[in-house]
Parts: sequence; C-alpha cells; structure tokens
Amino acid sequence: MERSNNTVTEFILVGFTTDPVMQLVLFVVFLGVYSLTVVANATLIVLICNDSRLHTPMYFFIGNLSFLDLWYSSVYTPKILLTCISEDKSISFAGCVCQFFFSAGLAYSECYLLAAMAYDRYMAISKPLRYAQAMSIKLCAFLVASSYLGGFINSSIITKRTFDLNFCSGNIIDDFFCDLYPLVKLACGRKDGYHTVLYLILCSNVITPTVLILASYQFIIATILRIRSTQGRLKAFSTCSSHLVSVTLYYGSILYIYSRPRSSYSLDTDKIVSTFYTVVFPMLNPMIYSLRNKDVKEALNKLIK
Repeated sequence: MERSNNTVTEFILVGFTTDPVMQLVLFVVFLGVYSLTVVANATLIVLICNDSRLHTPMYFFIGNLSFLDLWYSSVYTPKILLTCISEDKSISFAGCVCQFFFSAGLAYSECYLLAAMAYDRYMAISKPLRYAQAMSIKLCAFLVASSYLGGFINSSIITKRTFDLNFCSGNIIDDFFCDLYPLVKLACGRKDGYHTVLYLILCSNVITPTVLILASYQFIIATILRIRSTQGRLKAFSTCSSHLVSVTLYYGSILYIYSRPRSSYSLDTDKIVSTFYTVVFPMLNPMIYSLRNKDVKEALNKLIK
C-alpha cells in the first residue's frame, strides 16, 4: 500500500476506556466471549464434518458460516485483548491495513453468504421435491466461493481507496480497531470521490444481498401461507427461523453503522454496535443454529459418547 502522501507509520487505538480497572474487566469479558466463540464454532464445524446426517446443503452453509465467524472474530479480538492489558495501544500502518482488509472482506462475504442461505431456505420450503437435486454440492460450493470472492474483491477496492487518503489530522483512532469512519475522520482534503466509491460498495455488498434475502422470504412467506394446517406452517417456518434471526441481528447492526447520514455518526454509540457484530455476533451464531436443532444435539451427544 503506497503512502506517498502520508507521514503516518502507526495508529493509536483509543479503545473503550483509559481506566485500568475497566480495561482489566473488559479483558476478562472479551477473553470469555472469544473463548466461547472459538469453542462453539469449532465444535459445530467438527459435528457437521463428522456426522453424515448433517451432510446436507443447509449444514454445509452453516459450517461455512461458522468458519467465517471464527476467522472474523480472530481478526479483532486478539488485538483488543492486547490493547486492554498493554500500555502500548499502537498498531502499525501495515497492521491496520491488514486488519481493515480482512475485516471488510469477511463482513462483505458474510452478507453474500447469508443471501445464499436465504436462497437455500427458499428452495427447501418452496420446492421441497426438487431441493436435493437443485441444491447440489457443486452449486453450494459455487455460492460459498462466490461469497468470498465478491467480498474480498470489494474489500480490496475500499482498502486501497481508504489508505490512499492523506491522514493529516493525526494518528489517533477513537475506536478499538481500524474501522472505516474513524479512519476517514483522520483524512483531509476532498473526499467526495471516496464517499461515492463507499456508497457503491455499500450498495453492492449490503443493499443487494438484503434485496435478495427479502425476495427469498417473500416467496417463503407466500408458500407458508398456502399450507393449510397450522402445524405444517409452524414446521415450515421453524426451518428458516434461525436464519431469519441471524440476518436480522447482523444486517441490523451493519445498516445502522454504515447507512446513516454522516451528520448522525456517534463514536460512543457506534463502538457498542461495532462490538456486537464483530465480537458478540460470531459467538451467537452457533447458538442460534444449534440450540433448537435436534440434529445438531443428537450429533453432539453422539460425539460426547
């Protein structure tokens, strides 16, 4: 990454607080959340790989989502833990670039992956007789690979445009990681072209998958309403309820952060929301998809025995 217009060699991450006691408390909390995230997602991946009953398109996507969340959380949390217990709050320019690139790429990839999972639920509910044939392993692998490819191509674009900015307003990032808006606040000069690219990236990676998810659920709801029995409707809805909860939590926080007018941007509020979708959400996903799932519970009991 070229830095011809920048004299910044490192950034300082302010984090959540400068109080040593609160930093220690946050260290314990984040360590607990991260440990649970690693154990829960790794366990779910092992169960899906080892149990033949879970070798279905739905669990293929869930396994890839767990892998993505495991990777996503590992981009942020180790540095957060280090910042909480160390007096050195700095992150190198190259380190900031890498963190920004992977965080954006994984976030965009998850948007696409959740859209692919919505299509999977549409096929399972609306076309159950054709589901196994339509959702072949080749198509599932293609959808997952396309999610990663689209996410990281767009991440490359926005990363280059962000770190080509001239950071002449200091190097102190009022956040716990190298996020987009705190970095843009440090830049000076005309940023109209940058914001145009940013909104195009937002439309490509967030708005478009959102539209696809809404379209899928429109067909899903129409199919469920045609089911005559109440029990049949509840059974059909239960197959996509976990995905619906996951989409609502993830897209809700993402859209709150990045689709608001710049005038309403609040660092303190957005730190809390960012913490949810970067640290807490990867921990919640395996719980959302497994707590009410009979197949996963049986696979876990089999593994334990």
